[in-house]
Amino acid sequence: MTTQAAEGLRDRKKRQTRRALGHAAVRLVAERGLDHVTVEDISAAADVSPRTFFNYFASKEDAVLGPDPDAGPRMRARVLSQPARLSAAAAVREALLAEVAAEPADDREHWLLRMRVVQQHPVLLARVFSGGEALERDLVEAIAERVGLPADDTYPLLLGAAAGAAFRVAVTRWSSTAAASLHDLFAEALDLIAAGLADPPRKP
Repeated sequence: MTTQAAEGLRDRKKRQTRRALGHAAVRLVAERGLDHVTVEDISAAADVSPRTFFNYFASKEDAVLGPDPDAGPRMRARVLSQPARLSAAAAVREALLAEVAAEPADDREHWLLRMRVVQQHPVLLARVFSGGEALERDLVEAIAERVGLPADDTYPLLLGAAAGAAFRVAVTRWSSTAAASLHDLFAEALDLIAAGLADPPRKP
């Protein structure tokens, strides 16, 4: 086995373990409530040790929410790697849709269950907002770098916020529209935004 193949296998196994822990955490908290689930419970349900659990998550709350520490840098790289001929809005569209497409297609029920769990626990809801803000900052910085503007300029801030709003709208619709995929609903929302967000004017 080549080094590259071995690394691919290790990465795949890590994703599988992370996913198993996240699914177990959401399922148990949905059944028992957050206060009645421990790290040991989640580890046992995922058939790993508590020590392994902490290789992936800092707490049971993190396991429920499933934050991906690589999501921000990966999203930034996706935006910056889009062809130069694309507008900033189009680059963001392609990057974010690629990110959504990378999610397992069979995760719909898990997503919806996690949404219900988060809505039932204010502490989780607050952490969702915090994590969303951090991802949006990464996106804004990528947009700013792409268009050559400061990260606190109106254009990158507005496009980043609009993309975040598009995702939230898509998830809301997806939760009640079984016939449509999250990818398609997100694409629809981003297309509506892109129709009104051309590239910013170049400053002299």
